[in-house]
Amino acid sequence: MKNLTGIITALLTPFDGNGKVNFNSLEQLVDFNIDVMGVGGLYVCGSTGAGMLMSVDERKEVMQCVAERAKGRCALIAHIGSTSTDTSIDMGLSAKGCCYDAISAVAPYYYSHSKDCIINYYKDIVNGVDMPMIMYNFPASSGFVLTAESVEELFADKRFIGIKHTSENLFMLNRFKRLSRPIIVYNGFDEMLVAGLSMGADGGIGSTYNFMGNRFIELYNAFKSNDIEKAMEIQNNCNVIIEQLIRYGVFACEKQILTELGIDMGMCRKPFAPLNAEGIACCKKIATELKL
Repeated sequence: MKNLTGIITALLTPFDGNGKVNFNSLEQLVDFNIDVMGVGGLYVCGSTGAGMLMSVDERKEVMQCVAERAKGRCALIAHIGSTSTDTSIDMGLSAKGCCYDAISAVAPYYYSHSKDCIINYYKDIVNGVDMPMIMYNFPASSGFVLTAESVEELFADKRFIGIKHTSENLFMLNRFKRLSRPIIVYNGFDEMLVAGLSMGADGGIGSTYNFMGNRFIELYNAFKSNDIEKAMEIQNNCNVIIEQLIRYGVFACEKQILTELGIDMGMCRKPFAPLNAEGIACCKKIATELKL
């Protein structure tokens, strides 16, 4: 298994004019992230990758395409989270067949499950797939909050190797790093990477890494070298861009920026709205300023 720490891109999924997965652009995006951005890994079919807006077959096809294009050049994590345990296991077995380094899953959403149900969901997936698991803690979307107490039992099984922590609760991130067994913990919000690293995160998984991965690698390296001032300067510069994305729609802006950089990403699937003219103009300006 490859090194899973550091800067890992939450990979976007490009769509064509008919709303179908654009596999040519997906291959370009994989190359761009590895060869130009220099990221150490790709997190595939997560929230950024529109995993919840694609069919199971589409997610499997995207996983396969990414694995074939990456050709072992970086670490690969497949997000297989869904509302159904059996569906997650099915996608996990596909990821295993494509030689992914790890699987990941958000807690089952929509239905309000008990803590025991959710713990058993993760156990069933790992037992059904038998691969390293990175739990995805995203309370704002899943409606369930992982705590250090709730996961301590799971991490007694060494197939559970980490947590992607997409939450402003950095105290809990720090608690995850203090479990009885050392695990990998990722900061999830791009705009808070320095803060996450300061609380013990081993790296980050982020969506803006698709076109700012090189900057976040520089930030990560500066932090690891104890140059906190430089790390904060890079964080602040990235946050100026992130603030603009939030204004117009993060995923739509990210796709537009990459399109301006030469990778046709198409639009987000509905019910996400397309960018307005002001948002498109903003993305054009950002793409120009990135100077890639």
